[in-house]
Amino acid sequence: MSTQLSGLARVRANVQALRSAGLLRPSVLLALAKAGKTWGPTLATGFAAAAARTPDAIGVADDLGSITFGDVERRSNALASALRQRGLKEGDSVAILCRNHRGFIDANVAVNKLGAHALFLNTGFAGPQLVEVVTREGAQCVIYDDEFANIVEPNLPNVPKYLAWHDDASGRDTLEAMIGESKGDAPAPPTRPGRATILTSGTTGTPKGAQREPKNLSLDATAGVLERMPARVGEIVFVAAPTFHAWGLAQLQVAATMGCSVVLRRKFDPEDTLRTIAETSAGVLIVVPVMMQRILALPDEVIDRYDTSSLRMVGSSGSALPGELALRWMDRFGDNLYNFYGSTEVAQTSIANPEDLRAAPGTAGKPPRGVVVKIYDHDGNEVPAGTTGRIFVGNEAQFEGYTGGGNKERLHGLMSIGDVGHFDSEGRLFVEGRDDDMIVSGGENVFPIEIENLLADHDDIYEVSVIGVPDDEFGQRLKAFVVVHPGRSLSEDQVKEYVKANLARYKVPREVVFLDELPRNPSGKILKRVLREHAGA
Repeated sequence: MSTQLSGLARVRANVQALRSAGLLRPSVLLALAKAGKTWGPTLATGFAAAAARTPDAIGVADDLGSITFGDVERRSNALASALRQRGLKEGDSVAILCRNHRGFIDANVAVNKLGAHALFLNTGFAGPQLVEVVTREGAQCVIYDDEFANIVEPNLPNVPKYLAWHDDASGRDTLEAMIGESKGDAPAPPTRPGRATILTSGTTGTPKGAQREPKNLSLDATAGVLERMPARVGEIVFVAAPTFHAWGLAQLQVAATMGCSVVLRRKFDPEDTLRTIAETSAGVLIVVPVMMQRILALPDEVIDRYDTSSLRMVGSSGSALPGELALRWMDRFGDNLYNFYGSTEVAQTSIANPEDLRAAPGTAGKPPRGVVVKIYDHDGNEVPAGTTGRIFVGNEAQFEGYTGGGNKERLHGLMSIGDVGHFDSEGRLFVEGRDDDMIVSGGENVFPIEIENLLADHDDIYEVSVIGVPDDEFGQRLKAFVVVHPGRSLSEDQVKEYVKANLARYKVPREVVFLDELPRNPSGKILKRVLREHAGA
């Protein structure tokens, strides 16, 4: 399915979307055009354009305080010069292992200005993963936060290392000291922009590197996303989602392009998130679903302390958004929720706005203009609405392939996202699970996400994950891992009876395990491989 217009209707729609976003102002267009000619479609362009228009406006607000767009421009110029003096050149690769703070932006923009390649490392890495990825991707240096020193320093003894966030530098080379070495003059533009390598979520092992060349999206594609998820020039955007991952990084780039003041916090805390929204009057909050869940778990009296009325848009992505969570959020904070569905490789696929989520909780929404989504069976035939099949996507922002070789499956010019799902009669997409998550139990096909969504609706269940495990009699059986709300109790039989009362008998988990919390990666995705190891043990 795709949402397409033709002729004059398309032109009018594009103009309306860009005007509503504030992108048709002459000062904005001129600044973006000039910066884009120098730095290409990178993070550097957005911040440079904002610095040219509003140098004294707050560019970044983090745990250390605020810096202006002019500060970001000077700092990144100085850091680029310092890195060049240390031998970094166009086409080299820089590994970045940082949380959400100004150093992450300094490093990225400086790397952009040198035409070097940025490799974004997962803050949940262990030593062996770090070594494998840095070696595989050929990084010439590493920029890292001090909290990861025990992983970085002993495992990469021969790789140049530069310290970003720190309490005690202890004689190490720091970004702040490097920034102080230069006057902040802009380096000569590279011959071509460097690419970004974003790691896949890594829920099943060492993540792959998804390679992305910088791209300017067409007017149709840009306007299509703005129609479904209406960003605006110059507002305050709180990016709480991890910026090393595709969702947080993409929204950081959107905010920079729109000349928005970016609010960052190194670590997520639910109450501090509400406090920060109230203090900054943020208009946009970028999260992963588990963050919403943690906020809603706060006592009512805590939530009521903070004025969050400034929020007009909450963007959620990175993992599945249960329908009940979407409704609870909107009932508490207003109809400001947008569910963005995509992947590191495929990029944008569909967006659910508040109207979609009210009408059909759990939907991934509709494809924006410029995106084609089709559902195919395993023989490659397109299936009708209401029929489950494999989801394939076409758009302008897809990746170029994995750095270690290989690509996603392609069919009829579209790329597999690796999920299965269906369209309803209104053209809304529903994701039913990973293509490889489906289990066959006693000859019946079962997608665990259906049971997860049902149990997530239970008043006593805080969070849940369901997996398939081997079974001698049925081939596979379902096993549920349940976290109960604090102060409440639930038995295995009660969980099974609840599923039995709402779904087919073969969808009832044969086992229920109660945990204090579910294992997640830093982007909020549940680590099912850890649960499978638990089941095997």
